Amino acid sequence: MGLLAKAAAEREQRQAELDAQAVGAEPPRQSGGMVAPEEPGLGSFDEEFTWSAEVLAAQGRQVKDVSLEEIHWLGRLRQGMEKTRRGLVTRLLNSLGDDPLTPEIVDDLEAVLLQADVGVEATDAVLDALRRRVNEEVVPPGEGLRLLKDQLRQQLERPIRATGCHLLAPQRERLNVWLLVGVNGVGKTTTLGKLANLAVRSGYRCMVAAADTFRAAAVEQVSIWAERSQVEVIANPSANADPAAVVFDAIGAAQAKAVELLLVDTAGRLQTKHNLMEELAKIRTIIDRKAPDAVVESLLVLDASQGQNGLRQALAFAQAAQLTGVVMTKLDGSAKGGVALAVASEANLPIRFIGAGEGLRDLRPFNGFEFVEALMASPR
Repeated sequence: MGLLAKAAAEREQRQAELDAQAVGAEPPRQSGGMVAPEEPGLGSFDEEFTWSAEVLAAQGRQVKDVSLEEIHWLGRLRQGMEKTRRGLVTRLLNSLGDDPLTPEIVDDLEAVLLQADVGVEATDAVLDALRRRVNEEVVPPGEGLRLLKDQLRQQLERPIRATGCHLLAPQRERLNVWLLVGVNGVGKTTTLGKLANLAVRSGYRCMVAAADTFRAAAVEQVSIWAERSQVEVIANPSANADPAAVVFDAIGAAQAKAVELLLVDTAGRLQTKHNLMEELAKIRTIIDRKAPDAVVESLLVLDASQGQNGLRQALAFAQAAQLTGVVMTKLDGSAKGGVALAVASEANLPIRFIGAGEGLRDLRPFNGFEFVEALMASPR
């Protein structure tokens, strides 16, 4: 029995169990009386489910290792990429046509990729690879699409491979400090809340430092997100408190309580302002002095809908914040999801997490294969 059939059988069995338990049942509650985040439900055995299962099977995943959450996440990712895909895939298929790949067709692909915010460097690298293949042999149209996907995936995964760390996760039994940086409005605080939830569900001892002390209501928003996952927040409610001092206190608290992951929310005024970069550098200095043995990650949160502006933000933040990775947000509302390729190729930064939705679980570790499959899925 294949992955699809097994998944469908387990789906039906689980649905029957849930139906049997549902009568008179109350929502599960966490300690403190909070309603626990809703577990992924069982939707219809529809095209989204089938496509998600096929993508997982194509990666060699076995049904016993596949969770409902993964199935539903892939469905949301595919739906979220709809705006980007709507123009991109239709135009790509029109360019590729039903004939073997030719140099002229490859040239036509350039404008399609650039208009999808893939970026100049990524586009040039992809097309150069296709041209070399066309010069060597006849490439059927179906093989041309497969080659294109493979090249896009290589561009996304190259900076990840360069780090030697395929999946970013906190190291157990030691302090990990993850700085979340980025301009206001990109979803930084929301991303922090989702990362905290992911860490708790993965069994890590987690804490949050509310170091965005300049934006009104920032501390309150961080606290609300942290409370949803029952994560402690270290904050200074005073107006314009020193962000570095908050981080200093948070590190001390994290060390005293053997916390494994400290998530730091930072200020996000315009990246062109010199004082913002100075504040980020000061925070990094405090971390290096207070916790010299900590594993530090500096993650830039980018709004996918900003397209090439997001790439410019990545380049502006890279030096001052000592960036080690990127979190792409708001893929569900953007027609510019192709900017992920520009960030990977031109800023040379690994994409570590992507978000496609407002739910607490709508943030997942980045997977280049799944991203490209969602980006290039056949129109429905």
